[in-house]
Amino acid sequence: MAQVPQTFFDALAVRTWCGLALTALGRAREEIDAINVYPVADGDTGTNLYLTVESAATAVEAVFAGHEAGSGGGSVPAGKPSLADAARAMAHGALIGARGNSGTILAQLLRGMAQVLTAEGETPHTDGNGLGLALRHAADSARQAVAHPVEGTVLSVASAAADAAEGAEGDCGTVARAAYRGACVALAATPGQLAVLEHAGVVDAGGRGLVAVLAALVETFTGEVPELSAAVSAAAAAAAAHGRVEAARAADRADDGPDGEGRQDGEGRADGEGGPAFEVIYLLEAEDPAVARLRQRLDALGDSLVVVGGDGLWNVHVHVDDAGAAVEAGVEAGRPYRIRITHFGADDAHTRGGERPPRERVQRAVVAVVPGEGLAGLYAEAGATTVLARPGEPPASGELVEAVRRAHAREVVMLPNDADLRHTAAAAAEQARTEGIRVALIPTRSAVQGIAALAVHEPDRRFDEDVVSMTSAAGATRYAEVTVAERQSWTMAGICQAGDVLGLIDGDVAVIGSDVTAAAETVLNRMLAAGGELVTLVLGDEAPEGVAERLEARVREAYLAVDTVVYRGGRQGALVLIGVE
Repeated sequence: MAQVPQTFFDALAVRTWCGLALTALGRAREEIDAINVYPVADGDTGTNLYLTVESAATAVEAVFAGHEAGSGGGSVPAGKPSLADAARAMAHGALIGARGNSGTILAQLLRGMAQVLTAEGETPHTDGNGLGLALRHAADSARQAVAHPVEGTVLSVASAAADAAEGAEGDCGTVARAAYRGACVALAATPGQLAVLEHAGVVDAGGRGLVAVLAALVETFTGEVPELSAAVSAAAAAAAAHGRVEAARAADRADDGPDGEGRQDGEGRADGEGGPAFEVIYLLEAEDPAVARLRQRLDALGDSLVVVGGDGLWNVHVHVDDAGAAVEAGVEAGRPYRIRITHFGADDAHTRGGERPPRERVQRAVVAVVPGEGLAGLYAEAGATTVLARPGEPPASGELVEAVRRAHAREVVMLPNDADLRHTAAAAAEQARTEGIRVALIPTRSAVQGIAALAVHEPDRRFDEDVVSMTSAAGATRYAEVTVAERQSWTMAGICQAGDVLGLIDGDVAVIGSDVTAAAETVLNRMLAAGGELVTLVLGDEAPEGVAERLEARVREAYLAVDTVVYRGGRQGALVLIGVE
């Protein structure tokens, strides 16, 4: 269906732009991956940008869904989010979903735009002048977030786009076109600014991704898809036709590059022969002064340092030899989570010129979504590749596909562990199948069902038999959770008020109370009334002291043949998860 061009930059324009940008990056992803030679020739810039924008788009859709359901509140009419609502969601979604060097910088670009778009409160829209100011602040804030800015990168493209936008006069469509044209000119010039790009005959991959995002901005306001400049198209075609990425990798080892975004030294990088061996990324809850100290600490440890965010939440990206020290620095600054560590030499994308044989795929792996750090550790100990779902921040399909790739297996069993992730997991499974991976999706609706499935997982037996056994174990596990109501609402157990303790059995509210322990005990009794042999309790960080002991005692007193196992789930959203097998 054709998009209706937007006249002003309002909430609907933000939503449209995110959707069109995701589509544009989806089309260009493989091309961008193919020309990715800087700061590390790992062939994932297009994928990282796609995942970052997918997270932003998902957050914006959630805001619209909330308003359409009548939960907007405040001065905003239900069904109509403000520009500030949408811009904040876009920036937050990009921040928590940012991947890689370029994705992290893109997240800061979107955050910089949001800071301007939200500065006037609940204004319904902005015009071409406001869009130009937003692009200017975006470029400046992104440059400030990079420890050692380098020209010839996405930063140069963003600055050129902002310069052109500032010089344009007219509506949003006029400003967007000017920004796009300025970005294209700057992108075509990147090979002349970075030797590694010139050696490969390619333009900067991150800059190429930003051009795709700006093309979507033009389409948002004009309905037209602008064409790439001839210089940019020729560079991309040359890279694809002649396979010059490997040449760039060799040049990367031999070339003395400048300090900067992905600072290089004479030995190159990411090959275990002089460059940092690990990419470390994490979200961080910390105050500004602590983050300032963290920047200094990480800058001394490695390079490619980008720290973006604010208001207590940050996304940290760095390349280092000592991954543990980078994480420890985050612990000293605040609370790091969603920690991702990639060993450059361990992935096929980082091998150079056939120096290392491709890593052999394992036969079978399990990929599971888990709601807290404690369960992530438990699942990992059982051999699963995990995706952490923070409360209110469900993973996007691209994140699940990334986890499947990370598992590096011929066969994958996927455990979404959430009924609301059914469609997301199905889309990820379908994408993975197109890449030649055999995927079975077990429709687990809770992490305790996933635990039951993992307990019977046997990778040595036939795939179909393993899937059937795991599905049967999950299906035979009833699940419940104890949580706190966020707002007044109708439930199957009556009307609850904000702050009430809710006990949900198999997804439906069965108990409304005021005491967590009492509600959990009532839920457990109702579940065991139908029988059971094993009770699994998963405690969140906010669960009251003594709740596990009380529930274990109740089982011993009233259900003599039932065993109990207790796990610590971390910050998992629910106060208590309960499984009965």
